[in-house]
Amino acid sequence: MKKYLLPLLLIAICSFTARKPSLKGSWIFAGGIYNGKRDSGTVGYNLKRIYDDKQFNAYVIQEGEKPERYQSGDYQLFSDSCFETETYNSQSADLTGKTLRYHYTIRHDSLIFNGVLPNGTTVEEYWQKAK
Repeated sequence: MKKYLLPLLLIAICSFTARKPSLKGSWIFAGGIYNGKRDSGTVGYNLKRIYDDKQFNAYVIQEGEKPERYQSGDYQLFSDSCFETETYNSQSADLTGKTLRYHYTIRHDSLIFNGVLPNGTTVEEYWQKAK
């Protein structure tokens, strides 16, 4: 009996060890709320973010066109917080090098970001897992 106790204990501990959170994969912008005003998303194009374990790249996708990268950065997840540091932005360098904190939630195939931008804009963004 004793020789089975250690393996069973080890299995039990491993079963309850929390998985490291990850945003890994591709996500398509599905709309948001900015300063309390709903934005239903994009028309005629898609915004796509691709996350690996530590970095992300964001693209504008238009049918018949080559995807255009508009943003890149590094990110870290801690509990329910996502810290993003932009390393590239094709539109503005205002946030490049700055770390922003977002509260994030993943529900089924949806990613939700909540936060406040440095200019005071409150954001709640919805992203759907790409299939």
